[in-house]
Amino acid sequence: MNVVVPRTLRQQDDGSKKPAGATARRKTARTEARTASLKRLAIEAQRSRQVIQGSGRRAHVNPDLDTRNVTAYCAAETYNIHLARDILIKQGYVPDPFNTGLYPQVLHLQTPEDASGNPGDVFVLPSGTVVTWNVSEMLGRKIVERWLPRAAEDGHLDKLEAEDMEYLEDPSRDVSRIIGDTIILGTKPSNAPETPADLPPTDTAANPPHQRHDSDTVLAKMAFSSALARSTKLAVLESRLTSYFATTRNIPTTLSRGTRLRFSRAFILQKTGELLNIRAQLNLYSELTDSLPDLFWDSPHELGLESYYEKAGRALDVGSRIRVLNEKMDYASEIAAVLRERLSEKHSTELEWLIIGLISIEVGFGILQLWREREVRRDPEATETLVREFLRRELRRA
Repeated sequence: MNVVVPRTLRQQDDGSKKPAGATARRKTARTEARTASLKRLAIEAQRSRQVIQGSGRRAHVNPDLDTRNVTAYCAAETYNIHLARDILIKQGYVPDPFNTGLYPQVLHLQTPEDASGNPGDVFVLPSGTVVTWNVSEMLGRKIVERWLPRAAEDGHLDKLEAEDMEYLEDPSRDVSRIIGDTIILGTKPSNAPETPADLPPTDTAANPPHQRHDSDTVLAKMAFSSALARSTKLAVLESRLTSYFATTRNIPTTLSRGTRLRFSRAFILQKTGELLNIRAQLNLYSELTDSLPDLFWDSPHELGLESYYEKAGRALDVGSRIRVLNEKMDYASEIAAVLRERLSEKHSTELEWLIIGLISIEVGFGILQLWREREVRRDPEATETLVREFLRRELRRA
């Protein structure tokens, strides 16, 4: 009789083969690892969804999350960055606390932690702008209006421009982005430890843990700060051009009525100089029209700082604002050309009247001489008297 031995018993009797349960355990372990990985991905995706709601053009930041302020101030044409560093050191601040190597292109310092335990960041740029992250308005204005004016060149505190945005930190993202007026900083480190699978996603999203402000996060803030400073600098030029138009907007109306322009030479030269200065500040003496500042050429490419700068520029409409500003200055140039033409016409008219006056005087003297000669010819005795007087003078000389 042949006895059929089950395969399982044969494997158990064969000492060279492993038990069948070992294979099942390996499969179970791989399945559990894969399940845990999928859970982690689901948790991170849920976190991200809780920070960013919607998709595409409908994407927006969760209104239930607390955001912090980002403010850019422009109070000068330029800052002496070395002098600004010395001033802030005397106030007790430590420049470049994370050794990012930004100085002297950018001066970075941190402020003490606020009530929520989060420190603030301050970026001083040579372009005359200061950008603060999670810093109170009182401290920000104190830095700009009380401490840094000594380092300012061509300061204009009376025409201070400020722009505000909001930001929050997302520990589930390693890439930052902008949605509306809110900057979402991805603070997840590249070598972050695995998130426990049993961690409730709502706890992390509602109360994100305090992230260490490492150098990568500071560099990301610097990229956004550069774009925000560019926008604020542009706002200063926009305000100056608006003031220029306020003083010249009656000129087209006056011309349309056929009335003469009654402007002094000093006024015309002043308006021409103002316009040339605004155009030079936009196109020559600053990095406003540069696609990428020199600061980013030496930055690590893997950090994506260039993309942050470009994203912020698009969010703030910097490109279109520069184009509109140049178009407005083209129109202002036409007004300045009319003023210069008026100045030239006025000068030419004055010269013409001067020449006419000189010719008139010469003609007058000629007429007077002719009249005297005519009177002499009409009176012979007067002629004889003149001859005798002339001869008497000659004899005396002899």
